[in-house]
Amino acid sequence: MPAPIGVFDSGYGGLTVLRSLVDRLPGYDYLYLGDNARAPYGTRSFDTVYRYTLQCVKWLLAQGCPLIILACNTASAKALRTIQQNDLAALSPTARVLGVIRPTSEVIGTHSTSNSIAILATNGTVQSGSYVIEIEKFFPHLRVVQEACPMWVPLIENGEHQKEGADFFVRQHVNNVLKAEPTVDTLLLACTHYPLLRDKIEACLPPHVKVIAQGDIVADSLEDYLQRHPEIEARIGRNGLRTFHTTDAPSDFDTKATMFFGEAVSSKHVDLQ
Repeated sequence: MPAPIGVFDSGYGGLTVLRSLVDRLPGYDYLYLGDNARAPYGTRSFDTVYRYTLQCVKWLLAQGCPLIILACNTASAKALRTIQQNDLAALSPTARVLGVIRPTSEVIGTHSTSNSIAILATNGTVQSGSYVIEIEKFFPHLRVVQEACPMWVPLIENGEHQKEGADFFVRQHVNNVLKAEPTVDTLLLACTHYPLLRDKIEACLPPHVKVIAQGDIVADSLEDYLQRHPEIEARIGRNGLRTFHTTDAPSDFDTKATMFFGEAVSSKHVDLQ
């Protein structure tokens, strides 16, 4: 029986990826799960992120999802490989779980002419070193600077990201990058929340420096994946349905989710305990 593509994030940020997926591939059904009750993941240990992510993946598999996208960079960095290698075969051997780090790493080098890029991310993603490891495989000549931006997610989720107070924290981290590597010409927003700060980030940059968000990259990768895996594509529903679930209060989720997804959202509560 056809089922939706599962899209998981620790909170709201994955909705920016879902927006790109829906825009690119609108005919498919999507089921979004935000683990808002336990967000943020960016400051949590590897073991905790893995445990939380595995619980969410199990729930999405129980809903019949043949394909799950971890739209959370921290979950992709700290949990994806273990789930793929150790858990999925026992849970659902015909399902697939994909992340956002590898497809981004496969193309990010093509955006730079100076062969110097910066990764803006959460503490957890930076500490994992996942982007440095993956980018090295595809662009070994690329210089990669990482910058953890721990205040950005709280600013966004508390609705402070458009106010003047956010300018200080944006400028601080952008300046750190430019000081560490003046030849940087590409900034990757390696957290799905960060596109909401894009205007402020670009205002701090020289005009030749590009800012790259992940949504379109992930959409390109998904489209290609489904073309190469018709056995998975055939199991996905094609009614254009979008359903939303959160581990926290739906009323709060719906209010904030609209900001990330760009249209009204109506969610249901899920208890994973």
